[in-house]
Amino acid sequence: MNLILNQLFNKMNELENLCLKTQNIAKKAGAFIKEQQSKIKVDVVESKGLHDFVTYVDKTAEEMIVKELKQVLPDAGFIAEEGTETFQSDRYNWIIDPLDGTTNYIHGLSPFAVSIALQDKNEIVLGVVYEISLNECFYSWKGAGNAFLNSNPIHVSEAETIDASLIATGFPYYDYDQLKNFMASLEHFIINSQGVRRLGSAATDLAYVACGRFEAFYEYSLQAWDVAAGSFLVQQAGGEVCDFKGNTNYIFGKEIIASNSLIHNEFKNIVNKYMIK
Repeated sequence: MNLILNQLFNKMNELENLCLKTQNIAKKAGAFIKEQQSKIKVDVVESKGLHDFVTYVDKTAEEMIVKELKQVLPDAGFIAEEGTETFQSDRYNWIIDPLDGTTNYIHGLSPFAVSIALQDKNEIVLGVVYEISLNECFYSWKGAGNAFLNSNPIHVSEAETIDASLIATGFPYYDYDQLKNFMASLEHFIINSQGVRRLGSAATDLAYVACGRFEAFYEYSLQAWDVAAGSFLVQQAGGEVCDFKGNTNYIFGKEIIASNSLIHNEFKNIVNKYMIK
């Protein structure tokens, strides 16, 4: 039994050390991103699709992150937004958004964040969201027993009703098939909550649910790199995460609900009512 416990402790310790290294990598990329912001001009902004923008900063930051993560976990693969590395492993894969909130970034707005998660087969075991403008690093690892913000433990809020909650969401920017349903859900929450906010960075929204600034967040047409780290943080901080049907396909299923555990069922049922037709 002692051998098993020692092996478990060593594994947890490895993840903690890996999380610390990941934080440093995210902060290093964040420093580059912040330093470059004043240099961003219209002529260096590319379009990947309708209202989906990328700059040399996104690509360079991702290359920096990938290069350093390869050094700390050489056999791991990557699921990265800008596709600077496409190798995927049978076990460990880093899920990376080098700059979540690019539209905010190119307009000189906040928030924008670096998001890095580590997936062990089908399970997220480490998550880091570094919100650059406020120098706030949210992080956790499997076995930590909590999530943290700049070394301080964080927890989801204790609001017990939608009426007492502040809701976050993201507006669709290319997939408008569910726009009418989404607007109906938005109207419901505007009327029946303390307010709705749209910050423009899903990774930051989820980190804010984890630390209790928002009670809940929902959005559709998201990618794995938008939500992998943040959803893990919510769970580590005592919250719940699911897709619109209440199932677990929220990382690759392009839809997510995250909330504190106290309003989760009520919130999920409302989103389901409007978004599942």
